[in-house]
Amino acid sequence: MIRYCGYFLNAAVLLFAAGYAAAQEVRLFSFEGYAESEWVEPFEAETGCSVSVAYTGSVDEMFAKMAGSDGADYDLISIDTSIIQRYLDNELIIPFDMSMIPNTANLLPSFSSVAEVMSGGATYGVPIAWGSLGLIYDTEAFPEGIDSWEALWDPANKGHILALDDANNNITNAAIVLGIDNPFNLTDADFNAVQQKLIEQKQYLISYYAGFEEGVNIWDTSEASLMFSMGEFQAVELANRGYDVVYSIPKEGGIGWLDTWALSKGVQDSDCAHKWVNYYLNGITGPTMTAINGYGNTTNESPDLDYADKLVWLQPAEDFDRRVEVWNAVKAAQ
Repeated sequence: MIRYCGYFLNAAVLLFAAGYAAAQEVRLFSFEGYAESEWVEPFEAETGCSVSVAYTGSVDEMFAKMAGSDGADYDLISIDTSIIQRYLDNELIIPFDMSMIPNTANLLPSFSSVAEVMSGGATYGVPIAWGSLGLIYDTEAFPEGIDSWEALWDPANKGHILALDDANNNITNAAIVLGIDNPFNLTDADFNAVQQKLIEQKQYLISYYAGFEEGVNIWDTSEASLMFSMGEFQAVELANRGYDVVYSIPKEGGIGWLDTWALSKGVQDSDCAHKWVNYYLNGITGPTMTAINGYGNTTNESPDLDYADKLVWLQPAEDFDRRVEVWNAVKAAQ
């Protein structure tokens, strides 16, 4: 009888395990625009893997949540190449099995060998999208256009300016505006100058915002006409809402970013995670993403994005923790 009961118990365990294994899912922690229904639905139909997505408002929030759960809450995260090393240093991501991502053969030459995604011969990030953090302005408010970031410090524009809530990107952009030679390797004097520049700007802002959608929503419900943006997607969305806006990279230059999918240390369904990344590089998803959101993609040329030569591509910062401290000091300043 005991053996009989044990048989049924073991059978029940096996049935439960089989049912659990059948519930295939990839859990994404991502910026907006990387998990649209246009490719999520066909991916699910093709692979049998379901997709769940949580969106983040900033790189700081993403890192805090990943560190807080030791990566257990997500399978894949979208991070730019400049912060891959930070995740590696904190042991929050693990390498991909590149044999499971054959569509990397579709990557454009510019993105097929990116040093920042590699460590110890292993690949920790697969490039999926590129773009910039440009200036958005309303053409009715600025019919003659804007050619300098200094418009975000112009007293005449007080109460009409939005800026993203992001330590690294605000500090980098302020360094670019100040003409600092290497905005990713700041000296003590550079940090002081950047901090004062950003504190000076605060008096002119409507507010900071976190996330693509929040920035657009604040624009929609305020007197905003200028924005230090999170990227091309915000200009696309504002245009969709009826605003006549221009997306530009001012004369000082601007931040360029290259986003990747990275594999969380806490990945639960590695198979579905790899299938998702492979699907992203099929040569169809990338152009669809570009058409919807305006980002450049890594598998197909994006002829409308003709300002790459004006971009300062993100690099690992000299001291990310110090940047967070400086940014917190800026936000706390009166």
